[in-house]
Amino acid sequence: GDPEAGELGLAAVPGRQAAFRQGLEAAVRYARAVGCPRIHVMAGRVPLGTDRAAVAGEMETTFIENLRYTADLLSQEDMIGLLEPINNRITDPRYYLNTPHQAAAILEKVGRPNLKLQLDLFHCQIMDGNLSRNLETYFPLIGHIQIAQVPGRHEPDSPGELNFPYIFELLESLGYTGYVGCEYAPKGDTLEGLGWLRSYWESRGLQHGGISKAAK
Repeated sequence: GDPEAGELGLAAVPGRQAAFRQGLEAAVRYARAVGCPRIHVMAGRVPLGTDRAAVAGEMETTFIENLRYTADLLSQEDMIGLLEPINNRITDPRYYLNTPHQAAAILEKVGRPNLKLQLDLFHCQIMDGNLSRNLETYFPLIGHIQIAQVPGRHEPDSPGELNFPYIFELLESLGYTGYVGCEYAPKGDTLEGLGWLRSYWESRGLQHGGISKAAK
C-alpha cells in the first residue's frame, strides 16, 4: 500500500484487491532475488471513518479471497505466506488482524498449507498474554517467531514482562527450528544491544555465532 496515505498493507482492505496483487507480485520478485522463502502478507487497517464491527465481515471476506490468491502464487515459487497479528492497544488501533486466535480462524477458513502464522510475542503478550499455552496451541501453524520485550519493545534482556530464556527453552522443547526475528528497537547501539545473544550462547555452551565449543 501507500504508507504516506496511512496504509499498512492491503490484504484485507475492500476495494484494493488490484493494488494488493501488484504489491504481492513485486514482493515475490524481491524475495526471489534475495532468496527469502517467506513473505509477510500484511492485512492492513480498518478504513478511516468506518466502524470496525461494521466492516469486519467484508474485510474478512476480502482477506480470505486475497490469501487464496497469495497461496496459489506462492506455491509456484515454493514460498510461505505469513500472517502477523499486530496489537491494537498500543501499536496500531486500526490494524485489522490483532490476535493469534483471529489469525488461526482465518487460516483455517483459507485452508492452504503454505500460509502460516507469524507470531510476534510482543503483540501476543499485549493482546492476550498466556504465552506458553498460546505457543503450544498454535505451534502447528507457526511459520516464524519474532521477539521484543514488553512494554518497551527493546532487547529481550531489558526490563519487562517476558522471561526470554524460558521462552527460548520452550521453543526448543516444542521443536521449533526456524528463525527468531529480533523485532525490537535497540536502546542504544545495535551491536552493543546484541549482548543478550552472546550471553545466551554462552549459557548454552556455544561460541559466538552459535557454534558448539565441543564441535570446534
